Amino acid sequence: MNYSSMMLEVAVVVLGLGLLLADLWTPIEKKRNLGYGAAIALALVLIWSFQWKPVEDSLQSMYVLDGLALFFKRLFLVSAIVVLIMSVEFAARMEAGISEFYALILFALAGMMFSASANDFSLLFVSVELITVTFYVLTSFQRNRLASLEAGVKYLIFGALSSAFMVYGIALVFGTAGKMNFAGIAAMAPQLAGNKIFLLGILLILVGLGFKIAAFPVQMWAPDVYQGSPTPATAFLAVGSKAAGFVLLLRVLFTAVPEVAAHWTTLLIVISIITVLYGNLCALPQRNLKRLLGYSSIANAGYLLMGVAALNDSGKSAILYYLGGYVFTLLAAFTVICVVMREVEGEDISALAGLNQRSPLLAAALSMSMVSLAGLPPLAGFFGKFLLLKAVTEQGPVNSAYYWLAAVLVIGAVISLYYYLGVVRAIYWSKNPPKATSICVSWPVQIALYGCIIGMLYLGLFPNRVVESANRAVAALERPGPMTAVAHASGESR
Repeated sequence: MNYSSMMLEVAVVVLGLGLLLADLWTPIEKKRNLGYGAAIALALVLIWSFQWKPVEDSLQSMYVLDGLALFFKRLFLVSAIVVLIMSVEFAARMEAGISEFYALILFALAGMMFSASANDFSLLFVSVELITVTFYVLTSFQRNRLASLEAGVKYLIFGALSSAFMVYGIALVFGTAGKMNFAGIAAMAPQLAGNKIFLLGILLILVGLGFKIAAFPVQMWAPDVYQGSPTPATAFLAVGSKAAGFVLLLRVLFTAVPEVAAHWTTLLIVISIITVLYGNLCALPQRNLKRLLGYSSIANAGYLLMGVAALNDSGKSAILYYLGGYVFTLLAAFTVICVVMREVEGEDISALAGLNQRSPLLAAALSMSMVSLAGLPPLAGFFGKFLLLKAVTEQGPVNSAYYWLAAVLVIGAVISLYYYLGVVRAIYWSKNPPKATSICVSWPVQIALYGCIIGMLYLGLFPNRVVESANRAVAALERPGPMTAVAHASGESR
């Protein structure tokens, strides 16, 4: 393995450790500003990541740095930067340990970045556990709030259960295939496609990954954990953890066991349909905004699974594009929630009444997020759903079940209009808005919100470049072997 290819992850881990050391010499009143320093450092790492280019090398490494890995690493870095800015705003609601909160975000980020490069079940498990264990702490970080402790306990129980399924599945796969590396398993998968123990192992691994993306039948934890967790932790869980789950799902199904995935079309379609309908129907009566976004997250996992179920390049590319728009959309929504709900316990939608008068920027950002999530033009969510619909209908002539899948996508989008536009109605057309008191928005938050708004608009109005980038990234899944070495833009191999 070429360890120099891990320098992006090393930089993030070193930054997290450095943050803990800096905390020792930082006055209490200035510790919250360490989050801004960490965000700036991550921005530099993000810029540095564009100097790296994938170069094909070994076929057997457990760590790869191909186009798919780089795409997701940059997505994770963008997410962490906004979450750190959000955390600084949230710092006043934490009694102690704000520097540790920042560091845990960085360690979770390192796990996500490792997951993007996982080409072996051992690294897959380690990266998933690094993400999950840090979120055990992040979700329950507000120890003075019963809701936060409850969220942490629920996430711990479900996370431990899913990890048990996953590690048992990995053991079954290793016991039957004798290998952990995805390329090695792919070479043996045609002979093992009829082995029930091998298939059970893959199924258990998918159950563990299903927990990460909040898909049926392991989606029950999401609404409660989203509602009770600190808002920055909820945001990172919603965008980063979900994206990590999907990159691992793509690696396993289309790199390690493509023959198995081709025979599980019906299973993937059924799971996708149930996940979409469950998330959208359960979101209808919700009044807590974070809980509503929890059910929305389940529905969006179902939409993304449609790209997996399509089993074609269009579906894989649509997943990457959709996640890109989803990151900007959800980060904008949670940033607004973090600022507006500073003095409100419960995050009820009624607290948004008159927001357009209190802060036009916050009102516009949250409204655009809801419109994008609903899949209305001209924002990123519309084109993301369009690409998924296109990928699914392309497979219709092969299997008529895909037409049902496309119908469910449209039905789910129509149902979601009610609760997403209900949030917009609360912002602009509340019956009895309270006396308008302006909300002070710090300049870092303004930069983050403007960045998210630009991202939603750019992906919706000019999708071609991102789609081309997604196409190049998913091409790594089709290659006969993974790419593991890395070269700089100058073309020098490491």
